[in-house]
Amino acid sequence: MAADAARGPRAPRRRGGGASGGGAARVRPRAWCCSFAGAPDSPDLRPLPPSSAAAAVASPAAGRKLPPKSPSAPSFHGSPTSSRLAGLGGLIDPRRILSPGRVSPIDPDGVVPPPLPLPPPPPTAAAPAPTEDAAVVVVPAERPALASASASVAPLVAVREEAAASGAALDLRLLLRGRDGRCVHMELDSRVLCGCSAFFAAMAPSEDAVAGGGGKRIEVDGVENLDAFRAAVELMYEPDPMRWLAAAGVSLAIDVLEVCSSIMFDRGIKSCLTYIEAVPWSENEEDKLKNLFARFTFDEAISQDILARLRPHSWKSSDDLTVQLIQSVTSSTNSGARKDMQSLVNGLLSKSSVYQKDTSGLNKESLYQICYSCLDSLVDLFEEAAESTDHTGQAVVVRGSKPLIERVSSQTENLNWLLDILLNNDMAEEFVELWAKQDRLIRMHEQASPMIRYELSRISACVFIALGKGKVQCRGDVRSLLFHGWFSTMLLDFGWLQRCSKGLDIRSLEENLGRGLLTLPLRQQQSLFEEWFQFYATKGAECPNLIRSFQVWWRRSFIRSSVEPRS
Repeated sequence: MAADAARGPRAPRRRGGGASGGGAARVRPRAWCCSFAGAPDSPDLRPLPPSSAAAAVASPAAGRKLPPKSPSAPSFHGSPTSSRLAGLGGLIDPRRILSPGRVSPIDPDGVVPPPLPLPPPPPTAAAPAPTEDAAVVVVPAERPALASASASVAPLVAVREEAAASGAALDLRLLLRGRDGRCVHMELDSRVLCGCSAFFAAMAPSEDAVAGGGGKRIEVDGVENLDAFRAAVELMYEPDPMRWLAAAGVSLAIDVLEVCSSIMFDRGIKSCLTYIEAVPWSENEEDKLKNLFARFTFDEAISQDILARLRPHSWKSSDDLTVQLIQSVTSSTNSGARKDMQSLVNGLLSKSSVYQKDTSGLNKESLYQICYSCLDSLVDLFEEAAESTDHTGQAVVVRGSKPLIERVSSQTENLNWLLDILLNNDMAEEFVELWAKQDRLIRMHEQASPMIRYELSRISACVFIALGKGKVQCRGDVRSLLFHGWFSTMLLDFGWLQRCSKGLDIRSLEENLGRGLLTLPLRQQQSLFEEWFQFYATKGAECPNLIRSFQVWWRRSFIRSSVEPRS
């Protein structure tokens, strides 16, 4: 403090656009300032007594420049380094000083002298009595919190601003004390402060109270968010509040909005709401806004746009919209986009998803309508393939914008994807029955080229896997109909499935195909296992390996004693 006085008054400096959104530096009139000079007269913030180091700094003759401080050894008011070393000039061997700010522990002569006792600290000068203001108003925040003894030495957080160029009077001191012990001291123009905030207008001392001299002062204790409170006061003196808020950001603007509502700063509330509505929010910022709107009530005329973003009025449930999205995915003609959209919808429908879904569940009838549509398209494609093929094995002729093989593969992928959705929502029993009754597709499978007919067996494979894993429970007649229609086609297409699996787990197919077969009556099991045995003996690896299931069936049929019904 004394060193600053010796160097003379500070020249006014220009303030950049850091607080108002950036841009070219310009001098803007201010009607408030903050400074460390002249500590407030609160008993918690009395100035520290000057030390011997401060007296030594103020003693050089006029015109003599002080050497700059070393950045590696900072010294500040009250620092033990600056106060003790200033009074030990005759006690430290000059040979031990190698450079400013560093002391060598090694004596040049190789002898380390014993440490000398430190002298007693110099007597502390009595602190000057602070000048009493004419009026002091202590305003508690939401919950007043008295400053503790440690809070008196807490770091003083302040923003330095120069006085207004227009000569506005800074006739009011505002002291903000945070709950964390920090303090902010601001010198303000009371006309602007009281004109903007009804809260401060009611708390400011009257003119009669300050008629005897001195100045006005308001102290606010227990401030929860000290930075936001200081920013709200700064906003009162900003000529362009929108640029200032743009530089501050959405998160701070939400905090300032809360303070403006608490101190009844209407112009600040309107500016914050206008800025917040015009910019994007993160999810955390959106949660802060929802919490704020739940605790405060704002004018609907200026907050309706934000409320429209926070409280959307949906014309349909999320499940109805999900079915619409599924319909869009199945009708997509772009394979890459279809895969991306399938992954997106799977994430929305996942039980572990962060997105909350309605408890009513997906519309079962709507989903099966999409399944019927895909099956009809698949039948039409196989009829097209039969018309364009002269004999079995001939290459498929391209009709339309995409090859027939690609269109068949797309519909197969759609049906397998729909089956997964139905399985995850416990609605797949009807799909198994629907697939078991596709007599037209079964007949056309025999006539179609192996290049496209194995796509039908991909659907059968997913059904067999779900049945073997117990994910779907069907009646016995449905299971018998399914194996009667699609087991032989699976034996024919297994080699193609191995070569073009497209994500199909072949080992899982072999295991669950055998497990599903064992759920049939023993007489039907025998017929199907005999068919498999003959085919496996001919094709070998081109046929699914059902040896383990065959052994189970054999033990049950011929080794274990049969159960005779009681008469």
